Amino acid sequence: MGTTTDARPTPDLMLWLEIFETQSRYAHAIDSDDLETWPAFFTEDATYTIVSRENHDRGLPAPILHCRNRAMMRDRVVALRNANIYEEHRYRHSTSGPVILEADGDSVRTETSYIVVRTGQAGDAEVYSAGSYHDTLVRTDAGWRYRERKVIYDTSRVLTLLATPI
Repeated sequence: MGTTTDARPTPDLMLWLEIFETQSRYAHAIDSDDLETWPAFFTEDATYTIVSRENHDRGLPAPILHCRNRAMMRDRVVALRNANIYEEHRYRHSTSGPVILEADGDSVRTETSYIVVRTGQAGDAEVYSAGSYHDTLVRTDAGWRYRERKVIYDTSRVLTLLATPI
């Protein structure tokens, strides 16, 4: 596959559609508050990291969230449901189509832009986060799963307690 500035289309349209569907279902699970299914989008040994663009660009390993495996992601959901106290809200994800950076058999590296709008109980909506996903997905018997998802946010701050996955 080409680089991010390569204007040539992805030669394998079916692969692109499969990756796009995986990303769409991921966002739908979060937006539908079906968080218990969120960890299933990852392999058991996957990592999920949220880091600022500034830290990412400088190579600083200072994420605001880092899950080292799917068990940690499940624990995060349990904490969300039982321990964290925050204003009830909804997310809406809007994503670009994924750019396939590299495809090697059953492994694919992609980059996708995203924006997340957060709507509170009063109906007020605000941009919660905007940035890009840097992903490595692998083909499994259950379909494509994230081995690594790095959320790199461009927004200068996180507006509320980072509770729900992005």
